[in-house]
Amino acid sequence: MSWSGSVALDVCALVCEGGRVLSEDHFVFYNNPRSPDGSVRARAHARPDKAALEVSFDALPERADRLVLVAAIDPEVDPRADLAGFTDAHIRLLSAGGEELGRLEVSDGRAGETALVLGSFRRRVNGDWDFVIGGKGYRGGLEDLLGEYGVEVA
Repeated sequence: MSWSGSVALDVCALVCEGGRVLSEDHFVFYNNPRSPDGSVRARAHARPDKAALEVSFDALPERADRLVLVAAIDPEVDPRADLAGFTDAHIRLLSAGGEELGRLEVSDGRAGETALVLGSFRRRVNGDWDFVIGGKGYRGGLEDLLGEYGVEVA
């Protein structure tokens, strides 16, 4: 994933059934860098990207019908930042060999918001995955966003 601006973000993934995360272990982020089955992993990124996730859609749990991608301000880097500086964002889809297969545009951030649903991949009846752009922002940061998906933040 890449974006304009210097805002420090955590990019995370939620493996869901409907609007709920399968389990707290299916919330993939810096402190939990892989889902229990390894189908979703946080990865080191290389330029021009600012964040990276590796996903094996065929290996996602059968009951998972959504993979939700989110971005949130890193409050330890800049506790006063918001998503106003999150613009020109896109997700690059790469093959296992690193070849770019496509780009998905995502919504820009807005002033006052500190977390944003970038979009979600949704499993269709035929087994294919389609991307649906997000855009819902949260003023209460990642904690508010995660609460909506059933993740309790301690």
